[in-house]
Amino acid sequence: MVDLDNEVHAKLTKGLLDYIILKFLNARPMHGYELISNVRKVFGVYFGPSTVYPLLATIEQKGYISSCWNMENDRPRKIYNLTPKGYSLLALAENKFNTICQKILSIADEI
Repeated sequence: MVDLDNEVHAKLTKGLLDYIILKFLNARPMHGYELISNVRKVFGVYFGPSTVYPLLATIEQKGYISSCWNMENDRPRKIYNLTPKGYSLLALAENKFNTICQKILSIADEI
């Protein structure tokens, strides 16, 4: 049963990963490894660089986030920021997500 629980949890988290990333970036700008670490810490699921960085590139290409290089530390880091278009998408996604959850919870009442 624990394996099934972990599987469902990981699948739902992966399905919402773009929304989760936008939500983290809504709090503050972050670099990729920081996003990976925060997802693992908060959700208990590890998505590696081969999952997260292509997703960040796609989200950036669509204009929801922007990035710039931070050269101040020993190691250059690409810092991601939410754009105005990203803020709008996040608000829409939160609204739709809440609607979907309410509908799922009320399925028994609808049938």
